[in-house]
This record gives sequence, C-alpha cells and structure tokens, in this order.
Amino acid sequence: MKKSLLGVSLFTVVGLYALLSVVIILVFMIFDLPVLWAILLSIAILLIQFIIGPWLTDLSMKWFYKVDFKHEVPQYLDEFIKQVCQDKNMKYPKIGFINDSAPNAFTYGRTKNDARIVLTRGIYELLDEDEVKAVVAHELGHACHYDMMLMTFVQIVPLILYAVYEICLNPSGMFSKKSSSSSSSSSSDDSNYAEIVGAIAFVLYIISQYIILWLSRTREYYADTFSIKTTKNPNALASALVKIGFGLSTKDTVSGDTLSTKATAALGIAETKGSKALAIGAYDKDGNVSKESIKRAMQWDLFNTWAKFYEIHSTHPLISKRVLAISKISKRYDQEPFIVFDLKKPKSYAPKFFKELLIMILPTLLLIATIITGIVVIEHMLTIFGVGGVIAMLASLFKHRYSHKTKAFKPSTVESLVGNIDVSNIKTIPCTISGKIIGRGNPGCIFNEDFVIQDDTGIMLLNYSQPLITINKFFALFKSKKYFDKYVKVRGWYKRAPVPFIEVLTIEIDGKIKKCHTVRTGYILRFIALGVFTALAILAPFL
Repeated sequence: MKKSLLGVSLFTVVGLYALLSVVIILVFMIFDLPVLWAILLSIAILLIQFIIGPWLTDLSMKWFYKVDFKHEVPQYLDEFIKQVCQDKNMKYPKIGFINDSAPNAFTYGRTKNDARIVLTRGIYELLDEDEVKAVVAHELGHACHYDMMLMTFVQIVPLILYAVYEICLNPSGMFSKKSSSSSSSSSSDDSNYAEIVGAIAFVLYIISQYIILWLSRTREYYADTFSIKTTKNPNALASALVKIGFGLSTKDTVSGDTLSTKATAALGIAETKGSKALAIGAYDKDGNVSKESIKRAMQWDLFNTWAKFYEIHSTHPLISKRVLAISKISKRYDQEPFIVFDLKKPKSYAPKFFKELLIMILPTLLLIATIITGIVVIEHMLTIFGVGGVIAMLASLFKHRYSHKTKAFKPSTVESLVGNIDVSNIKTIPCTISGKIIGRGNPGCIFNEDFVIQDDTGIMLLNYSQPLITINKFFALFKSKKYFDKYVKVRGWYKRAPVPFIEVLTIEIDGKIKKCHTVRTGYILRFIALGVFTALAILAPFL
C-alpha cells in the first residue's frame, strides 16, 4: 500500500507539472520574456511563504488559538514519539496544546525535522492512550512523508496557471515585441492566440485545483498507513476517527458525572431514567460505541450522493472510507476488522441529490435565464433586471424555507442524528438536543463563535451565527466563554456538509434563551429585495 500511494503521489506531482509545462511552452511560442518574470515572481512569493510560513503560523497559533508550546506531554505519548523519531531518523517535533475540549489534531512546518504537532485537550479526554498514539502517529506520518513541503510546491502549478490566464487577458503592455513595426494583422493574431492560451490556462487551473485536492486526500490515506505500521494497532486509529469524525464517543471517556444526570437536572427536561433511555443502542455491554451505531453513522458517507460531491471538494477523504480502508488491513496485525459494513443501501439517493442541487442553484439559474430571455424579448435592461430579481428572490425564499422548516423540533441525540442518511446542507432535520458545551467549533480560536456540544452519545458541532459578522466576532471574543462547561438545550436544524452539525436557532442556558436571528433576518432581507425588484420591474418603463 505504501509503494502504491507513493507512486500515485509522484505521478500526481509529475502530471501537474506536465500540465504547467504545456501552457508555458504555448506562451513562449507566442510571447516574449515578461511572462517568465511574472512566473518567477509568483514562485518567489510562494517560496518566501514556505520559508517563513511556520514562524508566522507559530505566532498566529499563540495569539489567536492560545497554543501552549511548553505543554508537558504525557509520559506514554512522549516515549512513543521518541521511539518513532528514533526509528524514522527525525527530530522530536514541537508539541503544542490547545486548552479546548473539542477534539482536534494537526501538523505544520517545512520538513520532518521542524514539524509542529498541535493537540487539543479534547484529544486526551475523548480518546484512550492507544487512540491518542494512533492520531499522533498519523500526524508524524505527514511530517515524515514531507507532505507539508509537497503540498506547498504543488500549489505553484495553479498559481502559475492563473497568472498565465491573467496575463493573457490583457497582453498589451505585458509582453515585449521583437519589432515595433509589427503589422496590425500580426498583433491581432497574437491577441487571438493569447485568448486561446488564456482559456486553456484557466481550464487547467481549475483541473489542477481538483487534482491537488485529490492528492491531499491520497496523502491522508498514506498518513493512515504510516500510523498503522508504526503502532501496529489499526483498530485504535479507526476508533479515533469514529470519535472525532462522527462525534460518537464512549461514556467512560467523559470525565465526571454522566451527562444525562446533570443535563436533565439543570434544564428540567426529563427524568434521569428517561434521558438515559435516549442513548440506548449507542454502546455495547462493555461501554464501547456499538458497531451498529457506527454503521448507521457511516451510511451517509457511503450511500448519500452529496457525500461524493463534498469529498471531491475536500482535502480529506470521507471518514467512512478511511475506516473501511483501515479495516481491510486489520487482519495483518492479528485484529478483527474494526467494521464489516454489511448494511444495504435502502434506495437510490441520486434523484434527491439532483433535486436539492437544483434548489441550491435555482435562484442563480432563474436570474440568468430571465436576463438572457429578457434581452431577446424585452430589450429594456431595467425591466429585465427587475423581473429577474423578482423571480430570483422568490426562488431564494423557497430555498430558505425548504432548509428551515419549523413545525417540529424533535428531541434528538448525537447518535440518532448522525445515523440519518436523508440529510444535506439543503435538506435539514429540525431537532432539539441537550448536553454540555465543551469547547469552540474551531478549537481554541478566539474569533470562532461556534460551539461543540456533548451529550451521552457523542459530540456535535453547533453553528452559532448572527446576521452581522461583527456581532459574531464580538460574541466570540467576549461572551462565548460564558457558555463553556454549561448544560444547554439547543434548537436548530441538523445538517451534513459533509461534517455533521446543527445550525442553531436558540440556546437555552441557565433558564434563559439566546436566539440566533440569521434565519429570520434572511427572510426579512429577501422580502425587502423582492419589494425593491418588484417596484423596479413596474416602474422601469416609466424611468
């Protein structure tokens, strides 16, 4: 597996530079040296960023995420890292710690000898020792494989392709000519060639971006393989991915009393007995997350067409695919596969995907179609613009309503929500969930207003949003900490895109209800815009 992944990575890099070479050759067939200077400048900027990037990231980590790089690593983890570094002939990485219970781990740097690995408190709290080592081994794999350097250098390709596209849009003054007495027909030919090359460069720029995303996903599999070979414990990595990616965690990983007792007591929602019944089926008799719960959570990744759509646009593979890839090689290490996925696809979700995709882009499509039709039929731009705006706003209102139904916010748990297949960023599930706020959505970031909630069955991202970004940032800086370690009741819409999360409508805390006004404001602004466009469409002929 290692050789094949390495081969794929090398092939991808070579392929990207082959695409770039084609465009550069075409450019130099038509133009003179200034193109080269633009390309060299772009590369120089990227190289400077590569050289000073880790230092700048260190500063941002300390200022905005409050990362502690003097954190004392637990002995079991310290000994493990030392052993891996010795075996792989690499320096001990700089370990950062974010005091936030939302689980996260990432690495950055230039090479394997100046890597930084940042871990949140949630990693230690929600994972056992073997799972922590598996996650850290994954990050060490990125460093050992020079993934940070690789991904930096492949970014040169789209950067240059876009620079060529920009230059070809306006070649006059950008390219020197061999002779000042060139004929107008020759200049016209050069301009036509420039437009063709620019179009090719732009298409290849888009293609290269998707190739880089694919390469990034491939490197994640490669890092998973490194973790497995290092720890010889594939199931520990698979279990950690389930806890972090799906939010499914075991009861015994939660420090202190069980959440059901305190949450229901604080909010007066239900009796303890009834609350505990909500988590039935989430755990097996040993207190571990039940395999059936995990399979239900995996269904969305493997069955819903939206999952494939989001994965294409993502730097990471879907969690379910990684878990299944790990499970396939478990027997090599004398372990039973972590998951044998045997659930059958209940139906095709492709028709619903195309329906929801149409709803998502409908306002834009109708606006474009109306303007094109209007230009041919009406030939009065203000009227066209007004009619197009009315139709687009009506479609936007329909889309907004479709995604924010308010009839029934049913009591739910993390485990029950992530088991839903028929959900997306457009098709949502109104729900109510109760639990404890354990950290920020972007762990440690002082400017992040989102939260992570934990109930008896797992953790879930809460998307907290007010209409103005300034209000959100003020809340994040000065008020969000008041919610930490508090038991809350949240109403909102469960979505998956592809990360499971809840768009918050209200948060009940200490007997008070905090409202998010973004959805209501969305309706108000759309109705105002509808009125303006209607007036424009009616009055335009008289203006």
